[in-house]
Amino acid sequence: MTMQVEIKTLANATTGMIELPEAIFGATPRPDIMARVVHWQQAKRRAGTHKTKGMGEVQGTTKKPYKQKGTGSARQGSLRAPQFRTGGVVHGPVVRDHGYDLPKKVRRLGLISALSQKAAEGKLVVLDAVTGAKTKDLAKQLSAMGLGDALFVDRTVDAGFLHASRNIPGVDVLPTVGANVYDILAHDVLAVTTAGLEGLKERLA
Repeated sequence: MTMQVEIKTLANATTGMIELPEAIFGATPRPDIMARVVHWQQAKRRAGTHKTKGMGEVQGTTKKPYKQKGTGSARQGSLRAPQFRTGGVVHGPVVRDHGYDLPKKVRRLGLISALSQKAAEGKLVVLDAVTGAKTKDLAKQLSAMGLGDALFVDRTVDAGFLHASRNIPGVDVLPTVGANVYDILAHDVLAVTTAGLEGLKERLA
């Protein structure tokens, strides 16, 4: 089954119709799957570079500060112990990778769910092409089309359009291979070119 949608230009004119495959844009959205994929993406993006020094890493002597008995004070074995001001941190964070594996089938289903959700909400716009323009003119065109908060997906990102859109708040541009659940859901509207649609079909075939 297929769905018919209009093909728009950046001048907000209609140039024809195009069929969207139901398998990609007409599936029942799975919020649980999309949540799993977003969590996986965010985990991969975490730097994991936070680090504290443990008892064996802080600078200082290893000598016992005073004798075990007879001082009237609690016994101590090292000034590097965590109870001292210059001591190490107990169970502190260490450098590590927060990423984990997620099955390709789950990632694919998450992307299909995100695309289908935008289509079901009427937040999917198909454009014939996106090319370079002045930032001021492009901002006016996008505002007139209701694309103030939009993610643009094209098979190959046009350098001129990328440069013009870079300084427009709320607008991001991605190639087909970079389309992902997090960025799709983070924007109000998903704008895909006809070439981008073909790329998505091939990627999700």
